[in-house]
Amino acid sequence: MAKKSRKSVGTPATVALTTAGVPFTTHSYEHDPAAPSYGEEAAQALGVAPDQVFKTLLADVDGALTVAVVPVSGSLDLKALAAAVGGKRATMADPAAAERSTGYVRGGISPLGQRKRLPTVVDASAEGRPTVCVSAGRRGLEVELSPEDLVALTGARLAPIARD
Repeated sequence: MAKKSRKSVGTPATVALTTAGVPFTTHSYEHDPAAPSYGEEAAQALGVAPDQVFKTLLADVDGALTVAVVPVSGSLDLKALAAAVGGKRATMADPAAAERSTGYVRGGISPLGQRKRLPTVVDASAEGRPTVCVSAGRRGLEVELSPEDLVALTGARLAPIARD
């Protein structure tokens, strides 16, 4: 069962949200290391639809790391991501490079509070939702906020980058 909290739990993501004065709710749950999908595990633990929980992925677009935020119910369309940032070719980033660049571990990478601000694209399906959930910076911790605040705080653009 997920626990709800309005207090900051001290990850770089929650510190960034608190500093910005953005309303958010944290949800924590017991992470199962054997879970096949971090995102689906989060949706199930929170009791929300998988298309409300968004996963943070890093891709290499023409040699530059780029953040993609897509629903856990789908997958990232690499061609669409490359097009969204004006690139030609995208591949999934090396996990070690993603961890080094963001300061987070795989399965807990948040689009918020990263070490270095990277180009970010949020899937267009987030638009119009009252809230979305993204990693709060560690496995077993999610943050729920409005998609407008997510886009504003990450400097993201909205584009259709997910596929079912």
